Order: sequence, then structure tokens, then C-alpha cells
Amino acid sequence: MRRLFGSVRARATLAATVVVAVALAAAGAAVLLSLRADLVDQADAQADSAARHVASQLAAGIAYGDLELGDAEEHPVQVAEEEGRLVAASEDLESVDGTGIAAVRPDPVASLSPSASPVPSATAQDDDGGDDDGGDDDGGDDDGEDDNHGRRSGRGGGSGKSGGGDDAARDDDDPAVGQISEDVRNSQGTATVDGDTAAYRFAAVEVTTPQDVTLTVRAGAPLAAEQGAVRTALTAMLIGLPLLLATVAGVTWRVTRRALRPVEGIRGEMAAITASQDLARRVPVPAAHDEVARLARTTNETLAALEASVERQRRFVADASHELRSPIASLRTQLEVGAAHPELLDVAGAVEDTVRLQRLAADLLLLARLDAGERPVDGRFDLGVLAAEEGERRAGVAVAAEDALEVSGSRGQVGRLLANLLDNALRHARERVEVRVRGDGAWAVLTVADDGDGIPAGQRDRVFERFVRLDDARSRDDGGAGLGLAIARDVAVRHGGTLTVGEAPAGGALFELRLPRRAS
Repeated sequence: MRRLFGSVRARATLAATVVVAVALAAAGAAVLLSLRADLVDQADAQADSAARHVASQLAAGIAYGDLELGDAEEHPVQVAEEEGRLVAASEDLESVDGTGIAAVRPDPVASLSPSASPVPSATAQDDDGGDDDGGDDDGGDDDGEDDNHGRRSGRGGGSGKSGGGDDAARDDDDPAVGQISEDVRNSQGTATVDGDTAAYRFAAVEVTTPQDVTLTVRAGAPLAAEQGAVRTALTAMLIGLPLLLATVAGVTWRVTRRALRPVEGIRGEMAAITASQDLARRVPVPAAHDEVARLARTTNETLAALEASVERQRRFVADASHELRSPIASLRTQLEVGAAHPELLDVAGAVEDTVRLQRLAADLLLLARLDAGERPVDGRFDLGVLAAEEGERRAGVAVAAEDALEVSGSRGQVGRLLANLLDNALRHARERVEVRVRGDGAWAVLTVADDGDGIPAGQRDRVFERFVRLDDARSRDDGGAGLGLAIARDVAVRHGGTLTVGEAPAGGALFELRLPRRAS
């Protein structure tokens, strides 16, 4: 398992699959919630419509027994007084939960109350009293019916309101006589109709009859459509989500494999180069201009630099061996001759060869330290003073320097640089070598000019290569090992400066050293 997920392909595939899974799960949840909310809103609207349909009949004064309640399975209805007594309900309703009223059969007394019946007409009352002008008994019966009617109206109202509708006793929250409240209260519960129990959304609407009786109509709308739609959507998601994730994983695996194929080619070629140690080989560069192609080009540039470095090191070792062989062979010959014939020992020549050998070893050691990236010590010295000191040690050198041109770095290494430049100039000068030190903005500039034959333009870059001596300086008696100028340039670069060569006014060589000045 660790080896599997150690692969970039496996990690990329897993990451892509997890991200898509999380996104799909969030989107699916949002869709389900939105779908359920929309369907619940539709059910609430249907329940409200059914409740207002019944309430409109009550507002018109239709009696409880004559109400059109509709199909109980589609819209179970309950009509109750304010104190909760049921006065009308759907015929097939067997039980209900969630409306606040558990009764499903109207109260016999409440349902028989004439409070919800139409108001008797004045003509009918006059006909009853017109049969006997002086009939106190009939009139008393009429008065008794009126009183009874008023008492029953008050009981039907459930709040002590009389059938005459005393406005002072009306609750501010109740709708006006013959009106339906604009407010609706929604709830969720269950209802059992003909033995089948289902979930419903209920709407409760208040209405005041023409007899000033305030009733609450509760009507439901089934949630079967909402539950079915949500269930179908959830099932589709549970089936489709794994398939989609499998597709994403497969596509990501293939795409990643194709994208990483050039990387595998680079890795294989690098392994082959390491095994063969053939730095001349290069990794394949993809045709696409992407990160992998840039990686391949950078790798090839690194290989080229490494090959050049190894080749330079190889030449350095070979040249160093060759340069060391001559003084060592000469010194050995002289010592062997001196051992066999003391009178023939050339002590001066032996000392000279020993000095050459010592200088060459010092130069090789300094180059090795520079190649190893040794940083110069953080010193501070005046370049003009250092140039003057080096010039005083050599005849034929004139130094002109400005004051206070301080630079940072190793005084010993920069002194070695100046010594190499002066020795090289004296070796080729006819009569005189001029050294000038001046400031140029943020730079301290030192020039060394001689009046010799100069350096051809085509050879000026080669003089800074190691163990390179031009034709007129190939004699080991007069010239060095070809390391002085190479050491000088390396020291200049390590100190953040430059060393170039050009033509002097007198026709000889002009070496220009630039080092950054030390901030005051």
C-alpha cells in the first residue's frame, strides 16, 4: 500500500477522486435539500388552498353538515372551534397527528349547534308571529328561541361572544365576520385514511362565520410526491456517484500516466547515464512546451555543465601531472648526478626547480580551494595601497592610485591576483609597466598596462584558461605553468568582480580589474 501511494499517479488519482467526491456530495446534498424545500412549499400551497376552500364555505354561512370537504386521502380536513372542539371532519379520516387536534369525529353538540347555520330570515319570523296578534304564548316561544339561539351562538363562538356579534368583545387577532384570516400556520404530521397512513403537510386558517363564530380550518396535502421525488433522486445519486467517481479515477489515472510518461523517460535516461557514467548523453526533450519540457532542458543543461566541469577537471589533472613531471624529473636527475658525482651537483639549478615546484603546488592548491567554493575572508583593505606595495617589490613598475578605494575580501588572495598580473606584464613588457587605480562609481578599477607586443584579439579569452601559454611564452624558463591568469580571474570572480584584457595605449596588453567598493 505504501509503495502504491508512493506513486505520483496514485496520489494524483486519489486526490482528484476525493475532491470530486466531496464536491458531488455537497452538490447532491444541496440539490436534495432544494428539491425537498420546493416540494414542501408546493404541499404547503396545496394545503393552504384546500383549507381556504373550506373556510370560504364557512364564511358564506354554509352549515357544517353541508360542507364540501373533498377527498380525505388528498386533503384531510378538520374544522374546530377556538377551544378545540371538532365541528366537522373528512368522512374517511381515521386518525391524525401533527395538527394539534387528535379527534377525527365531530362533537355531537358542537356539530348540531346552529351557530354555523345560516341566520333565519326576518320574513320567517314575521310569519310565525303574524298568526296571533296578541298571542303571548307564541311570542314567548319566539323570544325563547331567540334567547336560546343567542346562548348557543355564544357557546359556539367559544369565547363568550353573542350571536349578535358584540364588536367590543372581539379578539383583535380574529378575522372580521364573514372573513378569512390572511395568516396561515403550517405543520407536518401524519393521517390515516381508509387504513393507510401517510405523511402530510397541514395548513391552519382561521375564519369567522356570519354568526360571528371563529373557527379554525385545518387541511392537509400529502407528501408522497415529495418523498418519492427525494427518494428517486437519492437513489440516482447513490448509483451514479460511484460510477462517476470510478470514471474520474480512471480518466485521472490515464491522463496522469500520459503526462508523466516523459518524466519516466527522463528518469530512465538519467539512470542509464549514472550506470554508464557517460556524461555526453542527454535526456529526451518532449515536444510540448510545458513544465516537463523545461525540466528536460534544464536537466540537459545541468548535464552539459557537469560534463564540462568533469572534462575541465580531467584536463586539469592531466596538465598538473605534466607540469609537475618536468621539475620533479629535473630535480631527481640533478640529485642522482650529485649523489654519484658530488663535484657535478648543480645546487642552483636544484634550488630553482624546487622553487618552481613549490610555486606550482601552491597554485594548484589555490585553484582547488577556489573550485571548492571557498569564500574569501571578510576583510577590508585599500586597493591602491595594496597595488603600491606590490609595485615596489618589482623594478620597472609605476603605480598611480587614488586615495580611499577600499574593497572587501581576502587581502592575500587579491594580492596574489595583483602579483600574477604584474609578473605576467613584466614577462612581456619591453621597458615599463604602468598600474593605475581609480574609482568608477560603486567600483574600484585597477589597470595593468605594458608596452609589449600585446595579445591578439582572438587569443584574449584563452589566456585565462588553465595551463594555457601562448606561442611566444611557451618556454618554461621564461614563462610559468599557465596558471597565473586563471588564478587571477577566479579570485576576481570570487570577490564579486571581473577581470578582462584589452589593448594598452602603448600597444601592449591592458588588464582591467573591477571590484565592488566597500560602503563607508
